[in-house]
Amino acid sequence: MPFDRLAAAPLPRLGLGLAAVGRPGYINLHRDADLPADRTVDAMRDRAHHVLDTAYAAGMRYFDAARSYGRAEEFLAGWLAARPAATDVVIGSKWGYTYTADWRADAKVHEVKDHGTATYDRQIGETRALLGDRLGLYQIHSVTPDSPALTDRALHARLAALAAEGVAVGFSTSGALQAEAIRAAMGVTVDGQRLFTAVQATYNLLEPSAGAALAEAHAAGMAVIVKEGMANGRLAQAAPGSVLAEIAAATGAAPDAVALAAILHRPWAGVVLSGAATTAQVEANAAAAGLHLSAERLARLTALAEPAPLYWRERSALPWT
Repeated sequence: MPFDRLAAAPLPRLGLGLAAVGRPGYINLHRDADLPADRTVDAMRDRAHHVLDTAYAAGMRYFDAARSYGRAEEFLAGWLAARPAATDVVIGSKWGYTYTADWRADAKVHEVKDHGTATYDRQIGETRALLGDRLGLYQIHSVTPDSPALTDRALHARLAALAAEGVAVGFSTSGALQAEAIRAAMGVTVDGQRLFTAVQATYNLLEPSAGAALAEAHAAGMAVIVKEGMANGRLAQAAPGSVLAEIAAATGAAPDAVALAAILHRPWAGVVLSGAATTAQVEANAAAAGLHLSAERLARLTALAEPAPLYWRERSALPWT
């Protein structure tokens, strides 16, 4: 299914990101409990396929990968090949980081960033070799305000050519200056037309600073995808006595469902990604779709927000496990 059809649909609004199941090491908390000690390629492939099966059964129809997510594209391609009836799935991936960990959770460097045309040329070929015409959205991975991808006209021409082939072109953002990056990317044009039609950004109860810029992108007709809604696992549990714990108890929902539901209540949020590493987490996250939060409860949850620089400092200190 083309990406624009999903972006225009009111449901399903939950999708699945494969960062946590495409490689043995990642920065999500509690991975020692979430994943088996055996993290061979075969074991991780099986885990990824089980998680994908559960997500599909729960109604999720957008699956998100990246070249730097280890073998996520490969695992996803295998899942698609084994399930030819799943023609209603929209596939997005990202380029701009190269995976360098060599399937080690303890690698010193897990990925290397480069937004140059040579990296794009290589990685679009790698992605196409795995996902073929199932690729619906291709995004520049982690654009920041100083990214050369915002000014490289040769790169813009390549991306416009990809869009002309029917693949939506977007970007993701990270860091304390997400809003600035989003607004700068919205101004990129080719032949008078906005280049990017989708944005994927970090937004959660702890880090809501990109909200206004995402609302602007939505108002301009761009599809908005929210990543890291669980703050890399920090919102999977609620401290006793916290507002998140109180609202979870009052609604009978788990903290993760409350955290994701709060994002789903934002009118600009098109697709909200689950970053689940287990089937149980997928099922728990999926409960967010049916959870209504009152305006009073949504307002109370805003008290959890941290200053963006603090949030990103803490995120950068999370260990790869």
